[in-house]
Amino acid sequence: MKRSLRAQRMQPSATLSLVNKAKALKMEGKKVISFAAGEPDFGSPQAACDAALEAIKSQQTHYTPVAGIPELREAIRDYYRNRMGLDYPVSQITVGSGGKPLLYEAIQVVVDPGDEVLLFTPAWVSYVEQIRLAEGKEVLVDTMSTNLVPTRESVMRALTPNTKGMIINTPCNPTGAVWDQDVLSMLAQVARERDLWIIFDEMYERLVYRGAKHVNILQVAPDLADRTLIVNGASKAYAMTGWRIGYALGPSQWIGDVNALQGHLLSNASSIAQWAALGAIRDGDEAVESMRRAFEARRDRMVELLNGMPHVSFHVPQGAFYVFLDISKSPLPDDQAFSARLLDEKWVAAVPGSSFFAPGYIRLSYSNSMEEIEEGMSRLKDFLSSL
Repeated sequence: MKRSLRAQRMQPSATLSLVNKAKALKMEGKKVISFAAGEPDFGSPQAACDAALEAIKSQQTHYTPVAGIPELREAIRDYYRNRMGLDYPVSQITVGSGGKPLLYEAIQVVVDPGDEVLLFTPAWVSYVEQIRLAEGKEVLVDTMSTNLVPTRESVMRALTPNTKGMIINTPCNPTGAVWDQDVLSMLAQVARERDLWIIFDEMYERLVYRGAKHVNILQVAPDLADRTLIVNGASKAYAMTGWRIGYALGPSQWIGDVNALQGHLLSNASSIAQWAALGAIRDGDEAVESMRRAFEARRDRMVELLNGMPHVSFHVPQGAFYVFLDISKSPLPDDQAFSARLLDEKWVAAVPGSSFFAPGYIRLSYSNSMEEIEEGMSRLKDFLSSL
């Protein structure tokens, strides 16, 4: 069978590969501690589970509108109106089977062959592959040397006549950086000057910690609503990764095109999962805040333990649930070799930074229990000391 060029160019998800390898070792009886997954270890809010059970009992088990059940879209509208002061009609909101397919669909309907899209690195692993699947070209803007935020100078250097848009992710996976109003205002001004569209991925917007505040770009640049698509979802804030519910808000044409593509690809997100997400959004705030406080405590403990380790450095994350660890000055600076040996020798899984266009780094998730963080960091310290 002949493989398409598209399939030959595509790279598997590094994070999923590491997670799967860690799970396989666990199945063999190894006492693996995985800091690789971007997944909360908490259960979904009871409100989500109750709503799902009620939906099953009432036979909400058929196709839904492609864009999602009206009740969920109305709840998303109210959420954005009340939390961020952004007012969208329900017709400009769509629900998908997770944030990832919505991002794919959003990129597919605005990127033509040869179009360039700005990505700020370190960047989540799937953005680049999705741009390439649309036959576009990623243009990387490094933030490692500028305190994990882009500068106007670095953005302007990256622009060409083929630049059509940018993807902004804050709080950031993998760094945990949270971009403030000044950074977003600068990027908004660039978008105005160069007539660029924006995909604004705020999947981790509920998970920010003391000293940081999440800002949506349309709160500082409301005039860009006609060229900005917001992507969010239930996975991270509500610990509902397996339910696969994401949502997007944006201009009528962009949302309409996403819905048309989604109709051919997926028909609609799971009906039961949509009702579960509705329950979470309506009644899950207490659970979200409880999880956020736990993540903050875990972050603080992981940071405290990492501060006592040799050969490594890092920026304290302000959001999400990752520490991006610089191992480039260690005796084993190759992040892929480092991650492989750490898993093989200490049964600790971490994602190589090369997956995020940041060689010499590894990503550690603190979406683990405090006990696993204590034990995993002890093993990491032993590993570093042995190099």
